[in-house]
Amino acid sequence: MKKLVKFLAAASIVFTLGACSKDSSSGSLEDKVVIKYANWNLGTEAEKNLERLMIEEYEKQHKNIDIKIDESITNDDWKGSLSTAASAAKLPDVFMLTDIPTGVTNDWLLDISSMIEKDSEFANLPVSLKASTENDGKTFAIPFAQHFMGYYVNKDLFQTLNLDVPEYGVALDQFREGIKETTDVGNGTVGINSTTDFVDWFAGAKNPEVDWFTYSKEKYHLDSPEMFEGINLAKDLGTNGYVYEGLEKEVQESLSGEDIGLAFKAGQIAYYWSGTWMNSDFAKNVDFDWDFVGLPGGRSAIAVDYLGIAKSSKHTEVAYDFAKFMSFGKDGFMKRMELSTDSGNEINTLPISADEEVLENYWDISSVPGIQRAYENLDTAMIDPIKIIPGYAASRWEAKTGIKIGENENATIIDLLKNSVYGNVHYQDYAKQLNELSQQQYDEAVEAMKKK
Repeated sequence: MKKLVKFLAAASIVFTLGACSKDSSSGSLEDKVVIKYANWNLGTEAEKNLERLMIEEYEKQHKNIDIKIDESITNDDWKGSLSTAASAAKLPDVFMLTDIPTGVTNDWLLDISSMIEKDSEFANLPVSLKASTENDGKTFAIPFAQHFMGYYVNKDLFQTLNLDVPEYGVALDQFREGIKETTDVGNGTVGINSTTDFVDWFAGAKNPEVDWFTYSKEKYHLDSPEMFEGINLAKDLGTNGYVYEGLEKEVQESLSGEDIGLAFKAGQIAYYWSGTWMNSDFAKNVDFDWDFVGLPGGRSAIAVDYLGIAKSSKHTEVAYDFAKFMSFGKDGFMKRMELSTDSGNEINTLPISADEEVLENYWDISSVPGIQRAYENLDTAMIDPIKIIPGYAASRWEAKTGIKIGENENATIIDLLKNSVYGNVHYQDYAKQLNELSQQQYDEAVEAMKKK
């Protein structure tokens, strides 16, 4: 009976997609539906990585669908080649997005709101993740892959020094003291790799009403008390010898040189800021006991990749089904794990779905205690804004401030922030001006989107 049910369900899916192809292409059920697909993670045909195995599996399950990789969208100029394809009315049906606002502004993306309204799996995604796909109340993107960002910890270093070993959600006071207590440059150890990242996560870790880089509800809060506190702590650690990035070059050379990642792998850094894309590397190349402890206080921070469906696609239902299989869909991720185990190709994303069966199977493949803990509060997670917030690159890094720093007559925002942590800039003197500038970049980008 179970086999019969599974067969009927599979037959139903094939028939449904076949019907979709008939409706959208005016052909018979036997006609092949061709879906053009572009992603920067496909490797070469000879390599046959996990992404290509997933494509093959989808085609096996849907005999009337042919997934064609669009080689015209190139890794060396992804946004530019997408723009060229759009100008020629040749956008792929499904493609990876450098960022959602660009796709919306250029009118590339299909509004998939009506599709996700009928999709219970999408409805059950974490609130923060669903919200990140929206623009002006509409949904234009599909979450494809996700990574948690935060701190990795050298547990052996803490144990050797007879210190309490940090766990996921370490308290801020313990975090700060641990950095100081594990720093002993003479014996080859430093408390943390960098503190420039404090400007991104600190305010959101202290205040749940704001998110990454203090952004919240269309406003920046770069002149807030939490931002001041984060900058002050970053500067205290960064200018007093507790931060690898802030050490004099000759001191770095006595350790592992300018390669900070190598310094962590060599056991010289207690806390290392990175993302869970490093898990497989650490599993292979780190000899000490390590864990992921996330952000002080336990709020999760996530970096997400997104797929878009072209507004010009003639097979939108099929495109959505394929994109779901490759990304957040339960059946797709279960198959991804199976293919990974059978082929030896590593999974390069955490599960997007919080489905219990998916997670249980994933932990059998890759179990890091801190990462399991990070799944407990995804509804309130901070999402890295680079792919979702209009004008973010300018607001966070690129905009010119008009402020002279050293010999730089017109420093960028990132110049000012770095010098606030490691240099002689007193951040509070420029915070209001910086907030207005970042807000201006956002507002202008939003206006550009509305004109489309």
